[in-house]
Amino acid sequence: MANIRLIKRRIRSIQNTAKITRAMEMVAASKMRKAQERGLAGRPYSDKMVEVVADLTRATMATGSSAPHPLLEVRPEVKKVAVVFVSPDRGLCGGLVSNLNRKIGHFFMSIKKPVAAVAVGRKSVDFLRRTGRHMLAEFTNMGDRPSFLETLPISRIILDEYTSGAVDEVYIAYNRFVSTISQQPVIEKLLPVDTAQFQPAAEQNTHTGAVEHIYEPDVAGVLNELLPRFVEMRVYQVILESIASEQSARMVAMRNATSNANDLVEDLTLQFNKARQDVITRELLDITAGKMALEQEK
Repeated sequence: MANIRLIKRRIRSIQNTAKITRAMEMVAASKMRKAQERGLAGRPYSDKMVEVVADLTRATMATGSSAPHPLLEVRPEVKKVAVVFVSPDRGLCGGLVSNLNRKIGHFFMSIKKPVAAVAVGRKSVDFLRRTGRHMLAEFTNMGDRPSFLETLPISRIILDEYTSGAVDEVYIAYNRFVSTISQQPVIEKLLPVDTAQFQPAAEQNTHTGAVEHIYEPDVAGVLNELLPRFVEMRVYQVILESIASEQSARMVAMRNATSNANDLVEDLTLQFNKARQDVITRELLDITAGKMALEQEK
């Protein structure tokens, strides 16, 4: 009987857990749709800015300017590296956090140079503290819908650190949103701005006969203003994609947890029925044995 009570208690507990994970799945699904819309809505703006920077870079190279923008200049010797580590504030999102931690852990071991980090998200703060990494700043509790202005301090810190010469390269680590069931941990170089990524766009504009643009006051002036905005936009877009990845991974994780809980309830229900059947069988045997003993006494 004690075994039956224990199984019954476990069934009730797992059913309550399944209700919680189901509710969390529904909440994550609602947030996921909004986060995906915001992340995907920013991509056309990002693509257009890349196109404009590509055109400006091509025009600057055509004029033979000998003084490249500081954000484009590659340092001859890399003495220190900065990493913007974008992660969720909360867990319960499957292997999203652990995969990103593993990726950036391998990155730290591979570069073999002093690293300063800017942590965005509580999970990145925990990882950097646990591994003893130096943090320039930490940003937590940014919410599910951060505005562009809320992400500007992150961009300002890395721009100031790079232009002052405190760091020679800046990378950004985050989870790229691919689809609802697929999120890819990536580490991209943010500074110096890699002009090689702009060349395909510039070549495409040249081959398709795109209209030549006239920039005022001049190409160099527009490029000098646009490059910091490009970095700010990139940081904001990365944070939006990280949020979309987090909510997608959490929805899938909670759905799997609910499914596993329901499967476990089915297995426990089968065990409960078998145990109850055994108890009933033993009771029937005891009754039958008692009846036979009474008949023998008569």
